[in-house]
Amino acid sequence: MRRVHYLEDSRAHRILWLLEELGLDYEIKTYKRGPDMRAPRELKNIHPLGKSPVLEEDSAVYAESGAITGYLVDRYDTSGAFKPEPGTENGERYRYWMHYAEGSAMPLLLQKLLFTMLPKRAPALIRPVARKISDTALDKMVDPQLADHLAFWESELARDGFFAGPEFTAADIMMSFPVEAAADRAMANGPGPATAAYLKAIRARPAYQKAVEKGAYRYSGS
Repeated sequence: MRRVHYLEDSRAHRILWLLEELGLDYEIKTYKRGPDMRAPRELKNIHPLGKSPVLEEDSAVYAESGAITGYLVDRYDTSGAFKPEPGTENGERYRYWMHYAEGSAMPLLLQKLLFTMLPKRAPALIRPVARKISDTALDKMVDPQLADHLAFWESELARDGFFAGPEFTAADIMMSFPVEAAADRAMANGPGPATAAYLKAIRARPAYQKAVEKGAYRYSGS
């Protein structure tokens, strides 16, 4: 039995997508977000941190998107289609982007989301103060850093179309959520040409489309 514990509109989409790419059967247990947009407490029955995605397989529980992706690729990608040869330049690029997606990109995008939402969630009496604090944090700290990261992505994708070389890899699955989330909330003028081409390429993959359909993923551009 293989089951994905799937929080709607979340990074768990990447796990469904990878399972589709690998041609593996799986079940989905879908969880709805609460009014505060957080995962429901019942996810803690699966993993102590109550986060998604979580993969159940062979009586074992796997958490963290990068760890799950690495596990699935190492165990089931027998052809090496989704991981460049270790020790090569593209192999090192693959390693970098696999870690960068959650280690560098997502914390910054989460800051963008939190500071954007703060004034809307604050009590009416202090909303002007919350807006001033949020606008200052975004203008002085978050947005300048995001601009650097978005330019970095564009530059890297302009090299050969994907993050770890000219071929699609699991690193592109890991990076898909940061790029799509940024396109949704952090690219005021839209993505650059290389980033736009990348989004078009990943969204055209049949496995991606199947995962969107099964998970009702909203960042798909549809």
